[in-house]
Amino acid sequence: MPSLKIRLFGKFSIHREGQPLKGLDSGRAQELFCYLLLHRDRPHPRETLASLLWEASSSAQAKKYLRQAIWQLQNALARPTDKDGEGVLLVEPEWICINPHADVWLDVAIFEDAFTMVRGLPGDEMDADQARALNLVVQLYHGDLLEGWYQDWCLYERERLQNIWLAILEKLMAYYESHDAYEEGMVHGRCVLRFDRAHERTHRRMMRLQYLAGDRTAALRQYKRCCTALDEELNVKPAKRTESLYQLILDDSYDRTTPPEKSVGTGEHALLPNVVSRLNQLRRMLTDVKSHVSQDLETIEQALDKQ
Repeated sequence: MPSLKIRLFGKFSIHREGQPLKGLDSGRAQELFCYLLLHRDRPHPRETLASLLWEASSSAQAKKYLRQAIWQLQNALARPTDKDGEGVLLVEPEWICINPHADVWLDVAIFEDAFTMVRGLPGDEMDADQARALNLVVQLYHGDLLEGWYQDWCLYERERLQNIWLAILEKLMAYYESHDAYEEGMVHGRCVLRFDRAHERTHRRMMRLQYLAGDRTAALRQYKRCCTALDEELNVKPAKRTESLYQLILDDSYDRTTPPEKSVGTGEHALLPNVVSRLNQLRRMLTDVKSHVSQDLETIEQALDKQ
């Protein structure tokens, strides 16, 4: 069992061998650690981290604050038994990253790994093991990422993980519909609609699930809720596909053999891999530019002081 257990969904928490980790009370140190955990796939230049987390400070001050935060992290995370290269952090003069071999349990990592296994795969084509894995990771999402944090980088990651969560729920709905497990599918649909009451595709899934479960009245009421939500939230009418489904249910003529609506949609990075990759690249480039501008301004200020 990993000695370090970290939860980023909901309120940030970190435990070592079942006990809350002491010595990590600094908000900035926590912010640095969480950023590194969420971007654990690569090393990060110190200069980039300093300008990102302390953008209101001068370059020299930001680097000083970064050194202090790294020192606090190392002290809090270190164990007497750790040898070189065994700690949670890998720290070099110019960069820092999460040790990929560290003995760490991270809820976000498990969540993302499970989604990666089924990315681009319609829910009705998943097997039982894949559905079981998604059901388990849905339970990890007991709150939005780092609730109470409002840094720009955190808001971006929060939305990204929300979209993955919605995509997982949609896949499970499609899986259960294709396996005639209608009640289980509706459980996940209600979760989506609690988060986004105007999610039209989920309303359609719920209409089908309720009708297939033998509750035509509930399916018709679901359509009414869909219309109300779309009108109040977006000031639009239901799509033709939704209207067509409603008419079939109203006429009691929906074909039970109709395959479920494909679940590749919301949150599916596989649909736009190049766009997402490019956006991430541009975000990193912007951070680098801000860092260089900050350095240039500091140089100019120093030159003016000498005049």
